[in-house]
Amino acid sequence: MTTVLIVGAGPTGLTLACDLARRGVEVRIIEKSPAFQTGSRGKTLNARSLEVLGDLGVADQVRASGITHLKFRKYFQGELVEETDPFEDRMLFVPQWRTEQVLRDRLATWGVQVELATELTDFTQDDVGVHVTLADGGRIEADYLVGCDGGRSPVRKLLGVAFEGETAPEQAMVCGDVVVDGLVDEAWHQWFAEDGAILLSPFRGTDSWQLQASPERDAAGEVLPPSLESFQRLFDRYARLPGVRLRDLTWKSTWTVNVRMVDRYRVGRVFLAGDAAHVHPIAGGLGMNTGIQDAWNLGWKLGLVATGHAGPALLDTYEEERMPIAAWTLDLTSERLRVVLDDIRIRGEGMDAVAVPEGSGLGINYRWSVLAEDHAPGERTTRAGDRAPNVPLRGSPEHTPRRLFDLLAGGRFALLGFAPEAGPHLRELTAAHAELVESHLLSAGPGGLDDAEQVKRAFDADDDTLVLVRPDHHIALTTTTAGVVEVSGYLDRLSRRPAIPGRVSGSGTAPAPAAVAGRGGGAGAGWSG
Repeated sequence: MTTVLIVGAGPTGLTLACDLARRGVEVRIIEKSPAFQTGSRGKTLNARSLEVLGDLGVADQVRASGITHLKFRKYFQGELVEETDPFEDRMLFVPQWRTEQVLRDRLATWGVQVELATELTDFTQDDVGVHVTLADGGRIEADYLVGCDGGRSPVRKLLGVAFEGETAPEQAMVCGDVVVDGLVDEAWHQWFAEDGAILLSPFRGTDSWQLQASPERDAAGEVLPPSLESFQRLFDRYARLPGVRLRDLTWKSTWTVNVRMVDRYRVGRVFLAGDAAHVHPIAGGLGMNTGIQDAWNLGWKLGLVATGHAGPALLDTYEEERMPIAAWTLDLTSERLRVVLDDIRIRGEGMDAVAVPEGSGLGINYRWSVLAEDHAPGERTTRAGDRAPNVPLRGSPEHTPRRLFDLLAGGRFALLGFAPEAGPHLRELTAAHAELVESHLLSAGPGGLDDAEQVKRAFDADDDTLVLVRPDHHIALTTTTAGVVEVSGYLDRLSRRPAIPGRVSGSGTAPAPAAVAGRGGGAGAGWSG
């Protein structure tokens, strides 16, 4: 029997598998495809996803395969109009197959391999576990099952979970990976016209480009399937560069606008994540990123419960926190798509509208969560539920630059103090909760930080402030050195927490998307059980 079975070996499933495996959780990850996919598919990682990958120890490998500051070279009716850099350093352009390859290699260091050609066809669950049937007649017994199996998710369908929303087939797009002869690979080339567009984006370390285009249609107006011949005709029509030839088509797809999300993220011992839980327009490149961040939210919670360090009701907070993020993402990407579709018909405009600051993922918070407790006095700009500031740290005497999340990497809670007087409190609390928490004194003085005051300002902290940071970098609790009992109480409740009154596992509705912008959480209402 395995502890967690993950269905689907895309970025979402692989991120979750890595986080669980490094915690010592017995995990299996199965994939129905007989071979690993090689298409570029999702091609952008935002700043928040790179922080996640950094904690898992693979950000440098992914960055080495990607491009930042990829210029948007825009044309209209075949003429060069302008070149912009709208994402600046907020996005890394890297093909999805490479992100998956890096994560698979990392997962293998913990002794876990993706099981290809292994298809789930049915499952049941009861009080003791999930009982999975495979296409070849085999069976897997697991404590928990997580469906990371895409927009057509068999796990979601077998659960009977609604996938509510709409599909707009008239807004189709064709995609593919091709080799391009005769085009410089220093920019994302974007040819627009009043009746359509074609875009070609290069990738580092490969001859392949990702092509996106308005589709060809037949006499009846139906979308023609993507093909190399069709791609060449579309290029000739919109780019008007007769010396450029496309060849070696290795992946092709037709994309339509789907805006859908589930009404539940959990049914008993079964969870949904990534595209299995939400799909939305590609504007802004948030699909893969939102899935990675679903996995990041679920991983530490499932890991603590599976290893006996937290009560099972902690798992309810996965849906509570991530469902509003999905709703907000659907709203944001739908609105950006509308803007882009209008802009590309105007000379000099184009895809820049997708590059909004919100797309970095750095501003997402869980202030409304039952896990967010603010006990520090006064109004503060940095509050429980927020992502902790990933501030640069410069320490004496070695003066080695690094960032806070480098210090916190590893998957545990972190208790932070900002003055030497906090040291005894940090040591006391760490000793009492050694299985959950590590502590860090971010102050000046011998062996301390040269830039301690800047760090303290970033947290909006005082000398007596204590901040408890969750394993996923979000702030769990703020208090003062006089309130150490509140930190201890929080961790005690986490480790033996009863069910939240009025909640039933696997049920509930999402708060309004506006909640993401900072609907306040009190001092943990409903947290005490």
